[in-house]
Amino acid sequence: MTKKNQIQIFNDRKVRTVWDSETEEWYFSVIDVVGVLTDSKDPAIYWKVLKNSLRKEGNETVTNCNRLKLPAADGKMRLTDVATTEQMFRLIQSIPSPKAEPFKQWMAQVAATRLDQMQDPELSIEQAVNDYRRLGYSEEWINQRLRGIETRKMLTDEWKRGGVKDWQYASLTDIITQQWSGMTTKEYKGFKGLRKEGLRDNMTNVELALNMLAEASTTEISKQRNPKLYTQHVNIARSGGKVAKAAREELESRLGHSVISKKKASDYLSGEEPPKEIE
Repeated sequence: MTKKNQIQIFNDRKVRTVWDSETEEWYFSVIDVVGVLTDSKDPAIYWKVLKNSLRKEGNETVTNCNRLKLPAADGKMRLTDVATTEQMFRLIQSIPSPKAEPFKQWMAQVAATRLDQMQDPELSIEQAVNDYRRLGYSEEWINQRLRGIETRKMLTDEWKRGGVKDWQYASLTDIITQQWSGMTTKEYKGFKGLRKEGLRDNMTNVELALNMLAEASTTEISKQRNPKLYTQHVNIARSGGKVAKAAREELESRLGHSVISKKKASDYLSGEEPPKEIE
């Protein structure tokens, strides 16, 4: 199964999903859906009790869920129960909730939107913009983030062309990030106090710009050098990161303070421009 993890938003609540490109089917995190419908403080326990109850009733259709790896609260990929749209519709019938009908309509819309996006990729961009707006990001930040997504795609395409394996992307990204920021991705997230949240979605405009410069520089250097070995890609990643490091140091010398900020999205999701300096 070709899987793509994605966070969906229902009434400002996050629902982890997985898209299976082969069967063209969505899988929804059961625990997340239970949390949305019940507002339970511990949806995992609620689901465990409900699952046992349904099994005793012989309702195997609902409880026979797949288990897929999804990002957990600690940032690690962990196995969790997921259900298809059809399974989830049946499961929702077993959960008394005033949100049941609106949620089913939302699920149907998610499925329909994905099929539309497959025919018109521009719709995926529109969806991303709407999701960021709904979460409270500023228009300036959103535009910067979208440019960053495009830059990242160009880099991963170049890596793929150069023979880099998917599982090697993370280590090369760490090298780039460490070169310009002085921290690995994990260290950077820890610096900002992040757990399951994405680092890029918690960067300020300046941080996004520097990260984008680092990745764009890596892409252009790679095109010029045409690397064939992973070790060559490592050296190029360092070179690309150093370009952004030089820009960062020049900017900081003029500002008189670091542009690497502890601020994260929850600190500035008010529609205002994210702060650019550490308080």
